[in-house]
Amino acid sequence: MSSRRPLALGLIALLLAAGMGDTALAHAIEGKDAAFVAETKGAAILPFMYLGAKHMVTGYDHLLFLIGVIFFLFRLRDIALYVTLFSVGHSITLLFGALTGIGINPWLVDAVIGLSVVYKAFENLGGFKTLFGFQPDTRVAVLVFGLIHGFGLASKLQALRLHPDGLVTNLLSFNIGVEIGQALALSLILLLMLLWRRSRSFTAHAAAANSLIMAAGMILIGYQLSGYFLGGQA
Repeated sequence: MSSRRPLALGLIALLLAAGMGDTALAHAIEGKDAAFVAETKGAAILPFMYLGAKHMVTGYDHLLFLIGVIFFLFRLRDIALYVTLFSVGHSITLLFGALTGIGINPWLVDAVIGLSVVYKAFENLGGFKTLFGFQPDTRVAVLVFGLIHGFGLASKLQALRLHPDGLVTNLLSFNIGVEIGQALALSLILLLMLLWRRSRSFTAHAAAANSLIMAAGMILIGYQLSGYFLGGQA
């Protein structure tokens, strides 16, 4: 067995655990963090940057989607392009949703985020070409799903009813923190992917990994829709 094969299998297991773990299914801003946000009046730049970074690093749904996005990207400029499209999308709707109060039911928006995970894994498996004979523009899909992910982030902040004093500064700080957390998480993911790609097991297990990503996305959809229909419609 290749010395890097355990790494590949470990990464696959991690992806599945990310979508199925009970703890991961509750990554909203809660507890002391929620109390701090609710009580904060005025600008609190560093704390909100920390909260944004923490939310992204623990945002299993966002990270699963990004893993799908970069899975078969081998050039840094391509990775930078797609990550930028995703960042632009979620930044727009995060700020728009939180500032205007216009949002989507958090259960439903998180279900669509789960759908984005399924979509990207399905694309990576060649599903569109095989079943429909065409390949959607991945750039457009990543931007559109970035917008949806941003509404998901905004819904977490809307639930906390941020104080209007310092609101814009705190939202911008939170968004910057999200980007920092995303960069940190992606750096680790890219390192693991790079090591895995250098082994023969990457080709052998790429389809299995994307199948597990898709399964995790389906579980997320089911969980969120169950929450919606069992009392989360408000």
